[in-house]
Amino acid sequence: MIPSPIMDQDAENRARPHWLRPHQGEHRWPVAVVVVFVIGLQFGLPRSLALAVQIPICALESVLLFAVIVINPRRINRHLPSTRFIGFLLISLMTLSNTASAIKLIDAIITRGVTDARSLLLTGGSIWLTNVVVFGLWYWELDRGGPGKRAEASQTYPDFIFPQMSDPLYAPKTWHPNFFDYLYTSFTNGSAFSPTDVMPLSRWAKALMLLQSMTALLMVGLVIARAVNILH
Repeated sequence: MIPSPIMDQDAENRARPHWLRPHQGEHRWPVAVVVVFVIGLQFGLPRSLALAVQIPICALESVLLFAVIVINPRRINRHLPSTRFIGFLLISLMTLSNTASAIKLIDAIITRGVTDARSLLLTGGSIWLTNVVVFGLWYWELDRGGPGKRAEASQTYPDFIFPQMSDPLYAPKTWHPNFFDYLYTSFTNGSAFSPTDVMPLSRWAKALMLLQSMTALLMVGLVIARAVNILH
């Protein structure tokens, strides 16, 4: 009896690590909720720390998010070039807007243009939190070709290795990294200024984590130093 291609594919999938098998894909709504939250943070920044076109940028980000939801509203179970391209545009806009705000905040701190410690901590915290989400989105969108390709299991080599991937005893057979795992990775990297339990493997992953750590360290250091100086 000659084995069918379907049987061969099933046997190949069973032989793979549990995190490298095709799965039903993760839900779209957690990502959408976090993006809406970040758009709200960017919209609520003081005008002095925002781009002159901040309102149009927030509106465009909302339109891009709506387009992604319309094209693929439920589970991200396959790779769609259209949603991936729109997702890249959305994250790039969020990155551009937050980078500009961070530069303006750092300039205001250095030139002593900030005199209210409470306002400084709130705006600094908002920019830092947006930075965490933005880098989390980049990690989520780039690791092994993005969520669609991870659902299809079409990319073999991971860019990040999670503890559950190193030993099958750490997770059920249905486990796979989702958006929250990348958001957690971004948060720990942005607060500890170094990787914690999730290790970058590819060079682009190491470069992004290095950039995030440098950005977070610079911002947190300047914001806290200036706030303490104001309070004294």
